[in-house]
Amino acid sequence: MSMLASKVQMDLVKAIVRDDLVLPTLPEVALNIRKAAENPEISVSNLSKVIGRDTALAARLIKVVNSPLLRALYEVTDLHTAITRLGVNYSSNLAIGLVMEQIFHARSPVVESKMRDVWRQSLEVAGVCYAFCRRYTSLKPDQAALGGLVHQIGVLPILIYAEEHNELLADPVSLNHVIERIHPVIGDKLLAVWEFPEMLLKLPGQYQDVGRESKAIDYIDLVQIATVFCEQRDTPTLSHNLNALHAFKRLKLDADSEVFQQQMNDARGMFM
Repeated sequence: MSMLASKVQMDLVKAIVRDDLVLPTLPEVALNIRKAAENPEISVSNLSKVIGRDTALAARLIKVVNSPLLRALYEVTDLHTAITRLGVNYSSNLAIGLVMEQIFHARSPVVESKMRDVWRQSLEVAGVCYAFCRRYTSLKPDQAALGGLVHQIGVLPILIYAEEHNELLADPVSLNHVIERIHPVIGDKLLAVWEFPEMLLKLPGQYQDVGRESKAIDYIDLVQIATVFCEQRDTPTLSHNLNALHAFKRLKLDADSEVFQQQMNDARGMFM
């Protein structure tokens, strides 16, 4: 690691320890959706009103419902029907995840481009998480998708930091080193600050641990499988690396199956 990367890493770690690191806040619409969903008596109509205040988000949810994985006999054209089809909790989790796109923006073209890349990767991983969870586990697909959407969330504060430090922006190799080393720690902290569900709190810090063994398949396992698939789908080592994952082996799936690979490839675009 370069001297610059080492210095930045030390600065960020110190800031984390002291609680001095500036962390982004959840978009207001996400907070409103969470607050509404905490009411066990909330109706589809009331949740539709909350989500519908963000027209772009409403359109995304309708698009998700009409995706090949969820498509029914008739096309859904309104938010109320989309939420009815998905369910209140399901819709809330997906909406909170998708609305986070609003904070993946920057003034610097370099940082903006990097944020766009991270968000695109997160959307792909979320789609594969959703499909994998729905087809092969008894876990909740909406939570799996939310995990996919936030697995790299720790990159965001680092890029915000880089935007204020030109020397780091001017050295993309050092920037990538810092991101690789620090984003899992910051991701865990950020999800804790945002009061995310307990089953996702340690996800950023653990999904890259390929030697990880869980007592039962969990959302971290799903994100791990999905990231390996998305990052290595066009490489000859994909099957070998999937089969090396404890969770994948436990499910006794055939990583070489054309049907399996086609299912997961199709799912990558689910949230795009």
